[in-house]
Amino acid sequence: MTVLRYRLLNVFAEPGTPAYPLCGNALAVVEDASALDTHRMQAIARQFNLSETVFLLPSSKAAARLRIFSPDYELDFAGHPTLGSAEVVRALHGCGDRFELELNIGPLALCATDSTWTLEAAAPRWRPLDAERSTIAAALDLPPEAIEAPALRVSCGTEQALVPLSSPEQVLACRPSVAGLQQVFADDPVPATVYVFARTEQGFESRFFWLQNGAVAEDPGTGSACANLGGWWLATGQPLPLRARIEQGRSSGRLNVLGLEVDRERRIFVSGTVVELGSGELRL
Repeated sequence: MTVLRYRLLNVFAEPGTPAYPLCGNALAVVEDASALDTHRMQAIARQFNLSETVFLLPSSKAAARLRIFSPDYELDFAGHPTLGSAEVVRALHGCGDRFELELNIGPLALCATDSTWTLEAAAPRWRPLDAERSTIAAALDLPPEAIEAPALRVSCGTEQALVPLSSPEQVLACRPSVAGLQQVFADDPVPATVYVFARTEQGFESRFFWLQNGAVAEDPGTGSACANLGGWWLATGQPLPLRARIEQGRSSGRLNVLGLEVDRERRIFVSGTVVELGSGELRL
């Protein structure tokens, strides 16, 4: 029998809110996955059935290597698993508040102030989203004028479609359909993932949708999309520096608060508070 220790955490949890610490985006981290192959990792991620599960491995390049799995596939990069894993690695290995973690896209630098972690994202790439504005709007059940600026495909390690909207109210009004998203992404081999956002006084209101098992799923807090928003900011020539509070998950009743910074050197940083809820064992 193999015994695996794991920890349960919430990432992008907002201290001081009524739901704290039961807010943010849930994460499971398996402390030592050295005895597991890819098939077993995927099966465990499916068992946890969270948006992501992380498996920690030794690394010759960083404090630890991460493999990140959704219930259905492995991801090369995801934000909330990276930040949450940093909290676990610090506790396990006593490596302080600054170190690197190795992901499939390469090492990323992280730093902490107490339980708030910040990652420096990989340099972004972008390309047009090849769909008409009216088609994108219809897929989201919005009028065409709700889309305020160019929609782009952006990647800081995980490519997603970023769609800027005219107001926070339009973000909350989105009702994406399976057929609509399939039409938007009909000619694109990259999975159908959409991040909608709009400016607020403090930063941005946002939501993240994707197609999963024939339905539209929504993520409460998406660090990779937050990083990609920094890439969109650069791609569209917005003023620098940017420092913004990103709120996500309001419509699903699970508020996430993310920090986004794009500095004058065009570096992108994503931050969030991590809280550990508990730990346990898997006996396989």
